[in-house]
Amino acid sequence: MQLFDLLQVSNPGLVPEECKLHLATWNGKENPVDVFLAGNFDEWQRWQTKRNFQRKYVIALISLPAQNQWLFAGLYTAHGSEWKSEHNLHYYKMAPDVSCEEFAGRLVVSFSRTGRQSYLNAETWVAHISVAELKAEKLSIAEFPGYRSINLSKGELDAIVRQSIESWRTALSNVAGVYVISDTASGKLYVGSATGEGGIWQRWSQYASTGHGGNKELRELLRETGAVSAENFRFAVLEIADIHSSEKEVLRRESHWKEVLLTREHGYNSN
Repeated sequence: MQLFDLLQVSNPGLVPEECKLHLATWNGKENPVDVFLAGNFDEWQRWQTKRNFQRKYVIALISLPAQNQWLFAGLYTAHGSEWKSEHNLHYYKMAPDVSCEEFAGRLVVSFSRTGRQSYLNAETWVAHISVAELKAEKLSIAEFPGYRSINLSKGELDAIVRQSIESWRTALSNVAGVYVISDTASGKLYVGSATGEGGIWQRWSQYASTGHGGNKELRELLRETGAVSAENFRFAVLEIADIHSSEKEVLRRESHWKEVLLTREHGYNSN
């Protein structure tokens, strides 16, 4: 089944000639999947460098990690734009079309685009976009998967902290431990630790708030490269301990991991 075959079941008046395809991909600052999971995609899409949405409808598709797989973020109606000189961007008056709302975040399509163009006239590509999967539930941040399975992007961490997702907050608040931050831009690592009340949750909440969490080395990195560089960070737990474990013991284990991962010599740890 083609994408339009499905959408036209819910919106019989929808025709490709009135639709613009928005292929949302990494823009150098933000991953649109993270933006969607955080609940901010509608607002994020409204800001455009050019007048890209000069048609009645916009079909938003978000690039997924699997090759040629795209998440249907929604069908939107566009009602013109305003130039915001203070941001040097166009701000679109857009709203989700409720007729296809049930598919947003659930529908995955297959589409192999040619080139890097992100804004396409739908009638040219309608025959090339097929339905791959209709998920039972809307894509969302999963419940806490266990300490050994944590592998969070900065955007995912921000959403978890902002929404105070109970399973994550409870699990991370109840343990101290050692964690690692991976910089996907440079490949460098930073090893840190969390002790005391609030455990890892309290510590990681600081990263969600500031990007650097107060760490001297990471603060300096963001000062040099810009705050948006924090979006390159990924977070994982190396080792957990009882929240009442002594700070001395946790710091000893932190030092062990710094030696194992060579983060003093080749990463962001200076001590």
